[in-house]
Amino acid sequence: MASEFLKTIEILEKEKGISRDALFDVIETNLHVAYKKNFKKEENVKVEIDRTTGDFHVYSLKTVVEEVFDDISEITLEEAKKYEPDAKIDDVIKIEIQSKEFGRVAISAARNGILQKIKEEEKKSIYEKYVEKKGQVITGIVQRINAKNISISLDKADTVLTESEQAPGEYFRPSDRIKLYIVDVKEEKHGPRIIVSRTHAELVRKLFELEVSEIQDGTVEIKGIAREAGSRTKMSVWSNNDDVDAVGSCVGVNGERVNAVVDELHGEKIDIVNWSDNPAILIENALSPSQVVDVLADPENKEAIVIVPDNQLSLAIGKEGQNARLAAKLTEYKIDIKSETQAKEEGIQYVFDDDDFYDEEYYDGEYDDEYYDGEYDDEYYDGEYDTEEKAVEGDDAE
Repeated sequence: MASEFLKTIEILEKEKGISRDALFDVIETNLHVAYKKNFKKEENVKVEIDRTTGDFHVYSLKTVVEEVFDDISEITLEEAKKYEPDAKIDDVIKIEIQSKEFGRVAISAARNGILQKIKEEEKKSIYEKYVEKKGQVITGIVQRINAKNISISLDKADTVLTESEQAPGEYFRPSDRIKLYIVDVKEEKHGPRIIVSRTHAELVRKLFELEVSEIQDGTVEIKGIAREAGSRTKMSVWSNNDDVDAVGSCVGVNGERVNAVVDELHGEKIDIVNWSDNPAILIENALSPSQVVDVLADPENKEAIVIVPDNQLSLAIGKEGQNARLAAKLTEYKIDIKSETQAKEEGIQYVFDDDDFYDEEYYDGEYDDEYYDGEYDDEYYDGEYDTEEKAVEGDDAE
């Protein structure tokens, strides 16, 4: 019986993820309750299970005193020495209670309490496991599609990918393996609720961390990410080593690394640009693949006017304003994009091909133009251009 008991403990430890000591503690507590309930005794009882053999013992705890006033909790020194020869006044000794019946009925009586405690420990174990994974990426297996929500099996837990956290255009089938970003883990009555996402910008960061060793070792840093899930992401990167190309590291040989991320995101386009602490340079890079003539940046008000060649206006703005919108999110600047003709008509002074401009002068913010709001009526970029890009798009990554 003892060997079977220990095997059960081992199985529960592996399957439920509950520590061996926690299981023993739970069982001892419930056996204690079962003893008092079944034998109607008010003795100061302690139940102990031998962690090696699986045998359990029931003890009555008594304090050694000179004169006994309470037979249940006290014992004379003379009587105590019969059980523990070295006993002294004020010692607490254990007197084993011999009960043949207890071995047969205690487990049955304590069963429900033990199962309940094991469930509670299992929930606690799952919560602690996943709360440590908050902000990380995990892999799940699609179980079923419920209306617009997706039930997903994780390791020893389940979660639901809600419609709002699914990227537009993504479709999954049962048994598909997908990567998920853990947004939060909440402890609730029926067990931990693991909130996951496929739309979170940090999902892109974590996927690149998995693919790019230079990011893992800190050589390359991801400085910012702007994402419209299912469509396009812009990401700025920086190298802490002059000999390491940050963009090239993220792209990989023949686009191997960026394509692995693109595939996981089901074809979402990814632009990777160099980060700079100079806002004008950063804004220019963020607007890739469009060419930029000049950037008039106002760091104090986080605003900028960007001048582009006439034939690059639609490209700079992007389809439905997406390129400009993502650049604004990435740089945290309010960006107003103007063609050279528009700038001249409005009397905007700008520097053309002046390498010293970015290091010396910033726009002072004194203009009344409306900034980009995402609503342009221009002919949008249709994806066909020969511009040499700094940005990397999906499977076209070099």
